Amino acid sequence: MAITAAMVKELREMTGAGMMDCKKALTATDGDMDKAVEFLREKGLATAQKKAGRIAAEGIVYTTLTEDEKKAVVVEVNAETDFVAKNEKFRSYVADVAAQALTTTATDLEGFMAEAWEKEPSMTVKEALAAQISVIGENMNIRRFQQMEEANGFVASYIHAGGKIGVLVDVETDVVNDAIREMAGNVAMQIAAMKPLYTNRSEVDADYIEKEKEILTVAAKNEKPDANDKIINGMVMGRINKELKEICLLDQVYVQATDGKQSVAQYVAQVAKENGAKITVKKFVRFETGEGMAKKEENFAEEVAKQMGM
Repeated sequence: MAITAAMVKELREMTGAGMMDCKKALTATDGDMDKAVEFLREKGLATAQKKAGRIAAEGIVYTTLTEDEKKAVVVEVNAETDFVAKNEKFRSYVADVAAQALTTTATDLEGFMAEAWEKEPSMTVKEALAAQISVIGENMNIRRFQQMEEANGFVASYIHAGGKIGVLVDVETDVVNDAIREMAGNVAMQIAAMKPLYTNRSEVDADYIEKEKEILTVAAKNEKPDANDKIINGMVMGRINKELKEICLLDQVYVQATDGKQSVAQYVAQVAKENGAKITVKKFVRFETGEGMAKKEENFAEEVAKQMGM
């Protein structure tokens, strides 16, 4: 059966799908309008492709833990608008993504996207995402996930501002009780608020420290050209220590410290002593929604004109 422009127009008005998608659907169903509608509904990918060019920089970060708190995962799933990010359907989908990411054996996002979607094994994770894009009506993106495990202790999690920031903390400890869980939660909030780059100084690259010393030495000599090497070295090390206190979690001033001086390491040690425990904060993960992504600014009038072909 010949597919006419009028048929394509009718199907497009019925479904809101693109012209080429409608033509393909009619061709595949030999011009049967009802079957063509079903074809388009089943092929959420067609609608997803239309939306794929839009920038998805909103969304939420979500964490999920096993019941024994030994394993956790943090995921970031993006959408185009904050409105959709707050939508219950979207949030429910993100929870499903996190549940699958918690148990996946995939080591990267590509592998994760290619595996079967647990809620509908006939689809891959990528195809299930495309179907959600079709239902929700915005471009969406599973941006990243990271698992964390701790056999000798537990993993703590914290979500800030309804999903703006998500944190996991690996806590090794020989005692697990409410006080130690509270400490871990407080450390997670510290990470969310203060954005450390490292857990402790041993993680900081030695080459980075040497480069900083070179730069700061030149700066110190320019400030005090008559100072001897001992004074210059003291100035440089003082500035490096100050910088490390800002970027290393355990060196940071604990934000809830009553004296404004206690470090995070000292706070952890205090809780360990009070509970007769050995506690080590081994590492952390911090995801912030949209970090490092460029958000596209659209002029509404221009967008309408573009859609109208003006």
